Amino acid sequence: MPQPAGSLVKRLSVATRTLDGLDPDAAAALVTAASDITLDLDAATGVINNAAYGNDELSRELARDQLVGKPWVNTVTIESRPKIEELLREAQLKSATRWRQVNHTLPNGQDVPVMYSVMRIDNRGRVLAMGRSMRPMATLQQRLIEAQRSMEREYSRLRQAETRHRLLFQVALEAVVVVDASNSKIVEANPAAAEILGDAERRLAGRSFRELFEGRSRRTLDALYSKLDAAGHAEEFPVHVLGAGRALRISASQFREGRSVYYMVRLLPVELDNASISEQRRKSRVFEFVESSPDGFVVTDMKGAIVYANRAFLDLVQLTSEPQALNEPLDRWLGRPGVDFSLLATQLREHQTLKLFSTSLRGEYGSTTDVEICAVAVPEGGDPYCGFSIRDVSNRLPVDRRVANTVGDRPRSVEQLTGLVGRVPLKQLVRESTDMIERLCIEAALELTGDNRASAAEILGLSRQGLYAKLHRHGIAEIGGSPAPNARN
Repeated sequence: MPQPAGSLVKRLSVATRTLDGLDPDAAAALVTAASDITLDLDAATGVINNAAYGNDELSRELARDQLVGKPWVNTVTIESRPKIEELLREAQLKSATRWRQVNHTLPNGQDVPVMYSVMRIDNRGRVLAMGRSMRPMATLQQRLIEAQRSMEREYSRLRQAETRHRLLFQVALEAVVVVDASNSKIVEANPAAAEILGDAERRLAGRSFRELFEGRSRRTLDALYSKLDAAGHAEEFPVHVLGAGRALRISASQFREGRSVYYMVRLLPVELDNASISEQRRKSRVFEFVESSPDGFVVTDMKGAIVYANRAFLDLVQLTSEPQALNEPLDRWLGRPGVDFSLLATQLREHQTLKLFSTSLRGEYGSTTDVEICAVAVPEGGDPYCGFSIRDVSNRLPVDRRVANTVGDRPRSVEQLTGLVGRVPLKQLVRESTDMIERLCIEAALELTGDNRASAAEILGLSRQGLYAKLHRHGIAEIGGSPAPNARN
């Protein structure tokens, strides 16, 4: 029979002799307040005579009737038993032992980590095991690890994007200069710009952009800056390079990085005005980079007719050569005919850019590939053209650990569910929505009960076996490394 809490108070009376006159009740309160759980043990047998709690959550998880009257080693995992035996041996040799972490087992199969130190309180074989719950620390550590992994993934993605953009900037045959709007100084210039301006690439950085041009051209630059500040872009301003007298036409766009404003200036020598645009594209090393890119790249007019497609796109849609795709509508291969391209075109007309549009591509021989599309509309004379970067995401690993452990590709949010409209039948959508709601309710019940499955089953009005069946069905049983329901029951 469990002994009353008062008996634990009486056994602490010996320990109070060193506390300068504290009565047993005060000593017991002090020990209880200093620890989350206190166990009164028989050092010879290791049996728990009583338990007191200073942590309400721990008292609910690790109830007194699960501990009192049982050997301490039988309440912990197999891996923790040698630690318990070592603590009891140390308690016979010295008044207090070092702190050791052990894991208590729960009826629902989970573990509760607790850090214990054992103290001998009398010469009759009585010892106290004072424990501190490690669950808050374990939760914080897990969150820290997940945050660190997320930061590493984001940092790697940004570095890769920066490398791609810098490579494009360096190999482009078109001369480009980035100018700080606050002081008109050059921040960066690519090799083509350094060649046109007659100076080394490194020496251009930090110089005033205005000082590179003749007097009249500097007034033209002032007009260019004024238009940029007003409209965000400016085109076709004639200027002459200082000294060489070389005639150029410049256009520019304004962009922001944080609180700073910059101008991206394009320099076009006048002697190249009559050059064929298509020949420049074919000779450009940038074109070679796009052609060999692992992501699909397509250029269309605003009606969707393809004017260029790289090798990766042809592979995605199972075509063998570019002429098979030219003048064909891109909508022919998009997941929802008549819907997806209409959405893309509307977005590009209104905002000129589009990021991370999720859809699928259908191949000529029946294959289906999940893709993400980024697009931009670029004016070319009177009619704009659209460029689409298409990335295969069918093999992408989920970022969220819970998503990674789900069974199949079931939707987990309303946004994901509505994204399936037009791609799967309504009957399947209704079934998926029912499964999604059932899963969300189970996860909410588990979170509300602190992952106590018995309590969650009671809240949901299910039997424990019924809840376990649904947990396995939705792939929740293995989330976070929890053992199967019958592993210890």
